[in-house]
Amino acid sequence: MAKVRKQEALDYHSDGRKGKIEVVPTKPYSSQRDLSLAYSPGVAEPCIKISENKEDVYKYTTKGNLVAVISNGTAVLGLGDIGPEASKPVMEGKGLLFKIFADIDVFDIEVDATDVDAFVNTVKSIAPTFGGINLEDLKAPECFEIERRLKEELDIPIMHDDQHGTAIISSAALINALELAEKDIGNAKIVINGAGAAAVSCAKLYLALGAKKENMLMLDSKGVISTKRDNLDDQKQFFASKTELETLAEAMDGADVFLGLSKGDIVSPEMINTMADNPIVFALANPDPEIPYKTAIKTREDIIMATGRSDHPNQVNNVLGFPFIFRGALDVRATCINEEMKMAAVNAIAELARESVPESVNEAYGTKNILFGRDYIIPKPLDPRLILTVAPAVAKAAINSGVALETITDWDAYVEELENRLGHDSKLVRSMTERAKHNPQRVVFAEADNYKILKAAQIVRDEGIAEPILLGKKKKIANLIEQYQLDLDNVEIIDPRSEHEEERRNEFAALLYEKRQRRGMTLVEAQHEMRERNYFGATMVETGQADALISGLTRNYPDTIRPALQIIGVDKQAGVNRIAGMYILITKRGPIFLADTTINENPTAEELAEITVMAAESVKRFKMKPKVALLSYSNFGSSSGDDPEKMRRAAKILHEQYPNLTVDGEMQANFALNKDLLKDIFPFSQLAGKNTNTLIFPNLSSGNIAYKLIQEMTSAEAIGPILLGMKKAVHILQLGSSVREIVNMVTIAVLDAQTRKKK
Repeated sequence: MAKVRKQEALDYHSDGRKGKIEVVPTKPYSSQRDLSLAYSPGVAEPCIKISENKEDVYKYTTKGNLVAVISNGTAVLGLGDIGPEASKPVMEGKGLLFKIFADIDVFDIEVDATDVDAFVNTVKSIAPTFGGINLEDLKAPECFEIERRLKEELDIPIMHDDQHGTAIISSAALINALELAEKDIGNAKIVINGAGAAAVSCAKLYLALGAKKENMLMLDSKGVISTKRDNLDDQKQFFASKTELETLAEAMDGADVFLGLSKGDIVSPEMINTMADNPIVFALANPDPEIPYKTAIKTREDIIMATGRSDHPNQVNNVLGFPFIFRGALDVRATCINEEMKMAAVNAIAELARESVPESVNEAYGTKNILFGRDYIIPKPLDPRLILTVAPAVAKAAINSGVALETITDWDAYVEELENRLGHDSKLVRSMTERAKHNPQRVVFAEADNYKILKAAQIVRDEGIAEPILLGKKKKIANLIEQYQLDLDNVEIIDPRSEHEEERRNEFAALLYEKRQRRGMTLVEAQHEMRERNYFGATMVETGQADALISGLTRNYPDTIRPALQIIGVDKQAGVNRIAGMYILITKRGPIFLADTTINENPTAEELAEITVMAAESVKRFKMKPKVALLSYSNFGSSSGDDPEKMRRAAKILHEQYPNLTVDGEMQANFALNKDLLKDIFPFSQLAGKNTNTLIFPNLSSGNIAYKLIQEMTSAEAIGPILLGMKKAVHILQLGSSVREIVNMVTIAVLDAQTRKKK
């Protein structure tokens, strides 16, 4: 699990626009007529329609795709009763997850009411605004009564995710774990340590799966909940067992299943050893499980283990469930989330884990072939099939159980709608990060005497993306680390100018001299150049002492790239004759790759064809199929001029030499990005009806202007420039890049180095 530092978390929430979510208009608003339609007088028309038929609120407003995430702050994460204001960052975060995983809009609502009646009445009063309500971080036992009453008194989907989310995901995991252990749930002895909302809900759902209450022992902080104990609330009374057992150690003896929803490090190896054959241990306390993962698997080779952590197999993560459960419920206007819908989600998640895993998921998690088994009993959070599997299952269950006000008849069309509903703006970065973390590389930072570089180095080390090597004056770097309280202990720091590096510097200079002696460079000049960090860093990569180089934050592009070209050079073995620069713009429609944006001022048709091939190969490395448009101010010969003509020639070269590459041009940018317009006007084009993802520009001016305009005028995040054509992984930063942009470029560099090592 990535290390999250206190100040970093505070900065994340406070930098720039405060918080994590915002409201964005969905209709035009630029003209007076737009505003007249949006508000007075035009808004009166939908108001009248809704007053005549209340159900029309789903037709004319956001209600059908709007969920309230509501809390009173009485049980926030592991922090306890910290109040409604302090719960707001969590509720905003939940809203963000709803949006990015299921395209559900959210208003977070923090209610200053701990009394059940007051809280319920508040939620009921605001319910007309919403199509669904996600209750969050409410303490037990009040949460049970709050949810029960709201479900009885309102006719929209309501779910307390702290209860049911964990129950649904752990139930799916339990189904598969029992299958692997060859055990029947009806005979399984189950121990549940914890008696809060999640534990009670898990226990009830396990009963619905077929577990027997007489085979179940629940414990709270006082030990086994038995009929001998007094002052038990209704929920504990329901699970009170007729037993003489009192301690966790006694309860674990002979158990088939352990579910922990309590606190870390309370289960010992000795307890695990007393469990039955093929024990199933779900240690879900966060951040520290009831027993450490490595301790548990070392103790029992036959164990099937799950935790709540992302750095171990089988993460029980509520994000596998709640976005898609609400998605399915909203899409059929379900009046509630009933047991049938929850069970449908359980079975859909369990079945998905038993299916073949798409290569995109294998790539995202840096594995060759994820297979159903002890280390894979539930899907991965980044599995794109979750929304396509869970949401339809929940929607069908709502229809079949009679709680849906709308029906779906064309399920294939619904699945396609779900695929199109989600933008792909963050998936690429998440996938890149996961792949990098599974095989981190040594990245040398040539400008380590800069706070941004040091902060990025700390992040990539904390995240497990890369092993940083820092170049610069050790004293200056140490002062910056101390000044900004950075944690870079044990990171290698090299000063190329120091006496300690004289021997290596001379070896590097000899290599540079050998490469450049017939280009006018003397040995003395090579020795002088090798005191410069870009030369030194590039030579580290060339000699295998590092895997990738990052530079350019404080130096202009030509001065930064020249040492890499002189020492490392272009990839001649791959037939490369020149380098090029490419940017990735992360947009709602998916990543858009733009080339050349940084290197070649006015390439010929032949050079453009080569740049296109390099860009296409790079796109493939991101596990995407390149669909390439050659841009100009002309469409397929509609205008004459040097640029249209060379783009036409480039297209002809590519069609002849690379017939399997989806590429076409010359065309204007609006046709390239509007597949329907292109299909309507130019149906013969290879790109007609396809989502173009790669744009090739006729010259440096147009490419550079385009990406900078898009970046500044939209919310698109830019990653780059990615250097194409180098023999080894070298990547140059934009002047003044942010820490986030540096981290993204390091991730790209790590993936680049990984790919080259595979070759």
